[in-house]
Amino acid sequence: MANRALLIACGALAHELVDILRRNEWEYIRVQCLPAELHNRPEEIPGAVAEAIEKYRDDYDNIFVAYADCGTGGQLDRVLEKYNVDRIPGAHCYEFFAGAEAFGELSESEPGTFYLTDFLVRHFDRLVIKGLGLDRHPELKTQFFGNYRKVAFLAQSGSTDLSMLAERHAEYLGLEFVEHRTGLSPVENIITEQVVTWQN
Repeated sequence: MANRALLIACGALAHELVDILRRNEWEYIRVQCLPAELHNRPEEIPGAVAEAIEKYRDDYDNIFVAYADCGTGGQLDRVLEKYNVDRIPGAHCYEFFAGAEAFGELSESEPGTFYLTDFLVRHFDRLVIKGLGLDRHPELKTQFFGNYRKVAFLAQSGSTDLSMLAERHAEYLGLEFVEHRTGLSPVENIITEQVVTWQN
């Protein structure tokens, strides 16, 4: 019987992680999500992750953190080093959704880009418009997005409805729209590598 394992994850990854675990029949792995709103307050991510590790570490044989650095400036890694816990590599979720190599090429070819994932497309109003206060102060849109040129939708599901919605979000921001079909393979590969490590 496999040891019990826990993924402490950003709430923006919940749907994708549950899908990956179900597809691979990793029933011994549980997902514990932290609020997706932490995307707008990255300085709070390390403390929230540390609190979750403290809460659950006696209940699981293995813990893995499904966050990239996500704007913490290395603070998350310092927390994880204390607990000897690994995380998803990379600077942010856009990198591991697209795959590190593909994202590097994308960043070089399309600088000045604001990225959307399936989750951010679905929750754009809550996390971007209301989260940044644009509903109350629309004049801030220029300050936040004035240096961007494009919106790049990193599409995991390939949903036509989400593609249309993402394009409307780009229109709202006054930016050019591009779409890149990433699927879930880059994230699934990372989780698979971690599972193999646990099994060894």
